[in-house]
Amino acid sequence: MAELAENLKLHTRTWRAWSVWRWYALLAGALVLMPVLVTALAWLQPVPELWAHLASVLLPGLLRNTAMLVVGVGVGCLLLGVSLAWLTATCEFPGRRLFDWALMLPLAVPTYVLAFVYVGLLDFSGPVQTVLREWLGPQFQLPPIRSGGGVVLVLTLALYPYVYMLARAAFLGQGQALFEAARLQGLTPLQAFLRVSLPMARPAIAAGLSLALMETLADFGAVSIFNFDTFTTAIYKAWFGFFSLEMAAQLASLLLLFVLVALFLERRSRGQARYFQSSLKGRGSRLRLRRTRAWAATAFAALALSCAFLLPVAQLVVWTWKSRSDFDLRYLGLLWHTLELGAIAAVATVALAVLLAYAKRVERSPWTSRAVASATMGYAMPGSVLAVGIMLSFTWFDNRLADLLDTSGQWLSGSVLALVLAYITRFMAVAYGAVDSSLEQIRPVLSDAARMLGARHGEVIRRVYLPMLRPGLLTGALLVAVDVMKEMPATLMLRPFGWDTLSVRIFELTSEGLWERAALPAVALVVLGLGPVLMLVGRSAATQTIKPQPEVFE
Repeated sequence: MAELAENLKLHTRTWRAWSVWRWYALLAGALVLMPVLVTALAWLQPVPELWAHLASVLLPGLLRNTAMLVVGVGVGCLLLGVSLAWLTATCEFPGRRLFDWALMLPLAVPTYVLAFVYVGLLDFSGPVQTVLREWLGPQFQLPPIRSGGGVVLVLTLALYPYVYMLARAAFLGQGQALFEAARLQGLTPLQAFLRVSLPMARPAIAAGLSLALMETLADFGAVSIFNFDTFTTAIYKAWFGFFSLEMAAQLASLLLLFVLVALFLERRSRGQARYFQSSLKGRGSRLRLRRTRAWAATAFAALALSCAFLLPVAQLVVWTWKSRSDFDLRYLGLLWHTLELGAIAAVATVALAVLLAYAKRVERSPWTSRAVASATMGYAMPGSVLAVGIMLSFTWFDNRLADLLDTSGQWLSGSVLALVLAYITRFMAVAYGAVDSSLEQIRPVLSDAARMLGARHGEVIRRVYLPMLRPGLLTGALLVAVDVMKEMPATLMLRPFGWDTLSVRIFELTSEGLWERAALPAVALVVLGLGPVLMLVGRSAATQTIKPQPEVFE
């Protein structure tokens, strides 16, 4: 017995002394922080002549447009996402079961796809205004869709599901006990919602809103289609218009400052808030709406779903049928490049996420935790910022190699490696979340037993964890692959020659106003995006159901 205890003590001491995992976590965190540091160091090489033009002409508009997007999309996502979440989670009305999961479907439509559909439909020469002028006279004209309000509308319709999903989960987790207690105190349903349900769901709503705002700040495709200048479009123009990578990096650092401020405000707003969910079965019952209120709720949910998903997809199908003659072997090449990049990035990101999650488990130290947090913060970085930072870093390495070998060439900056590294950095949080949630369900005693029997860390991962993590690995790989296939700014800026993808083709066609021809690659991306959304729907369906109560609100 004493020998066994000594053996266990020896293995435990050896395990804790295994520092390679801590170094791996630190390296992964440094890899994500590298683009941030590189873009910040770009200020050491100022471009005064370009900045004089930018500061006097473009910068005020960039700041104004960015602030307008953040405020407008934030308010729109809050109003739409929270109201729909409360209706589907706590009320009973016709069609609620359908809307409960269908309202998540807009996540499958990239923002730039929704943008060119609405521009094509509602522009002055589009079919909607053409028909209305025939009915109401040639002087009739809708407000211009190519405006700040149009961008806010489209981004709100595309991004409200982030708030909807998390707010809905929070409302379901609360149960109805406190809400019913507030009603017994004489509060109306609206007062009970504002004073009880909404404050309890605030952490989840803040988290969903932060995701929506991160996507808003990172968006490039939608704002470029609307000709609405933001920092992402300015970065692209500085790089490919002024051919100044340094100026692009300086603009990227300003955009990153916006992102960091938004993250700080989100964390500060949550403060010490925590989730408290009822563990009792039968968490209450839904509020049964009748007559006018019931049909008003149905109409509101149907309008949101139609504007955000049904109408755009229907228009895409119509345009795809009209432009079906465009389909040729070139599109097969675009599809192959899209799938190939998605598969490479998914496998690499998930593999690194497994090692990162394992490092956090075996090296429980503050340094490891901070490194893991840094390694998973890339999702908050816009793709354009990552593209600039990685290009500057790889260009520096190429120059050092050229000096060393006395030759010239772009070994790193012009390769697929730069693009894949941007994908890994950007979507590590997606893969890590899926892997870590599955890893937390595995008891540490299994790996402890394997280590006591002499298994090395690699054997523990391969023979113990990987078979048990298979569902989480598949989920993470699918989510990363679809995000990579829809990614536009990083792909557009870093792709090697000849590596065009579906998103790049959409950008090329929409830049020329060819909406109908852009529908063919857009439909392919929407179909690919339905995979993870249906997976989220399946998880949502597993949520505990609530029976409708006989109480009626006329």
